[in-house]
Amino acid sequence: MLSTFLSIAAFAQSTITGNVRNSTNKDVVPAVSVTVKGGVSGTFTDEKGNFKLVTNQKPPFTIVISSVGFETQEIEVRSETDIIQADLKPGASLGVEVVVSASRVPERILESPVSIERISSLNIRNAPAANYYDILRNIKGVDVTYSSLTYATPSTRGFNGSGNARFNQLVDGMDNQAPGLNFSVGSVTGPCELDVESMELLPGASSALYGPGGMNGTLLINSKNPFKYQGLSFQIKQGIMHTDHQQTSGPTPYYDWALRWGQKASEKLAFKITAQMIHAVDWLANDTSNYLAGNVAAGQYGNVIPGTRTSDPNYNGVNVYGEETSLDMKLFASSIGAAIKAGIPPAAAPLIDAVVNSINTAPAGTTNVSRTGYYEREVVNKYTVNFRLGGGVYYKLTPGLELSLMGTGEQEILCTQGATVIPSRI
Repeated sequence: MLSTFLSIAAFAQSTITGNVRNSTNKDVVPAVSVTVKGGVSGTFTDEKGNFKLVTNQKPPFTIVISSVGFETQEIEVRSETDIIQADLKPGASLGVEVVVSASRVPERILESPVSIERISSLNIRNAPAANYYDILRNIKGVDVTYSSLTYATPSTRGFNGSGNARFNQLVDGMDNQAPGLNFSVGSVTGPCELDVESMELLPGASSALYGPGGMNGTLLINSKNPFKYQGLSFQIKQGIMHTDHQQTSGPTPYYDWALRWGQKASEKLAFKITAQMIHAVDWLANDTSNYLAGNVAAGQYGNVIPGTRTSDPNYNGVNVYGEETSLDMKLFASSIGAAIKAGIPPAAAPLIDAVVNSINTAPAGTTNVSRTGYYEREVVNKYTVNFRLGGGVYYKLTPGLELSLMGTGEQEILCTQGATVIPSRI
């Protein structure tokens, strides 16, 4: 009897497949809602605009296709063998987008009590940017500080800096501030670009909702739910870091490869797996020209003069760091000569006097000495190799309540000429 009922239930199901495009330019439209009119069955289109709808109703019936920014379309299905091709017409839908950042509950963007900047997955895919954090730089009032190629810190109010603890960054509602380090690592260990559904930015203070860390604003990054975004997708971004022929390394490549697989195992269980690899070689500043450090009021600062560390004791290289401090040996000799003589035998005092007198009688401008500095290649690693692996399991307890478990692991590979050091962060 059990096998008979299961066979009847399986036989009663209908599977409808199809594709959704933009009627204007024939581009595929992902994340479009496809439901049975008057029923409870539904699904969403994948990244290629394809959908697969399973329902207990037998044809003929009507499906409703809807998406933000397009007019809703109804199509009658007469047979299970029909392959639906829907061309949606763009329509005005100002304020229909749903956001959760303003009051922590879903609401239309026009009903929000505060200003919200929303970046959709379509904006991310079409933006001419290396990553989705770069898109924030184009929003009015947003300042992004880069400490490295894969470490960006956005802010919207006050002063920004590397690791701004006054700006919240939340991924799927979870604060990703590193414990003990007090800075957010969203751009380092956050979701890969293919798995970002939307970004919601609160440009004003949001401490009332998100705690004192929201003094300079809050950024919510929402990842893609595998119930809604299914299938295998990949993305390849490649380019060059710079083209300056004067740099010693020459033009260097930039690689950004991403992969995502989302699958609905049943009506209650779904999972996703993501991976991303970023590899780049940045340029190093190598201008060793001698930079004149003098009296700013007299216009003696900012000029390039002849000289190297070997020929000029007061050498100050443009891209040599740590040697900006300069000392006049005349002042040093006058202040330290007496102290030195007090601590040495009286027979050596004439020698100290001779040294002090020789310094004091030297021509003006020849007794300045700077400390030895460091070249950029000695303090900066120009190699970036970042690998991320993430995933998530989603389970629907009820139609309106969902349990999710997600995580991201990241390895930053630091390459040097003699060895490779691989510290891992999870």
